[in-house]
Amino acid sequence: MRVLYLYAHPLPESFHGAIREQVKAGLAEAGHEVDLCDLYAEGFNPVLSPEERRKYHDLSVNHLPCADYIARVRRAEALVVQFPTWSYGLPAILKGFFDRVFIPGVSFTLSPEGVAKPALTYIRKIAGISTYGRPRWNAILVGDPPRKAVTRYLRVLTQWRASAEYHALYNMNQATRPRCEAFLRHVRAKMAAF
Repeated sequence: MRVLYLYAHPLPESFHGAIREQVKAGLAEAGHEVDLCDLYAEGFNPVLSPEERRKYHDLSVNHLPCADYIARVRRAEALVVQFPTWSYGLPAILKGFFDRVFIPGVSFTLSPEGVAKPALTYIRKIAGISTYGRPRWNAILVGDPPRKAVTRYLRVLTQWRASAEYHALYNMNQATRPRCEAFLRHVRAKMAAF
């Protein structure tokens, strides 16, 4: 499959950098074609400008500011999204990617009555990979928005056609080396079976 791998962490030397290497290795083992979209390294601007918002519903021009990223999404058959959970949410750069790239005519269409219809129906699989500083029960207490963003929001855009999996290392602030190494092995194995 053609996999668009959205990676959102600013530090290449972080634990997320190690996760990324295992994800890439696992996807390569499975024979997937991977388009690594490192949002920080590519300098993606997550800010939806006033002019973009004014033209948001104009399908003749709304795609122009992010045309290259939209083309990458349209080539994909699967999405892998990797990010740290910050303040119980997605990093701003990843949320901004969704705001600026998953626009009308790309991830959904609107009927004349304003009813949204999913348009990412060609995406067959989705995987989310994240770390959390706090224990899982803390995330559950606030509804675990990042998990829902991957397993619900992204799936809605595929008209629920895509399968979704989510891999999280909770309580990263107290994670031991063996636990981190086990997570790396887990992620590689899951991506090799993706």
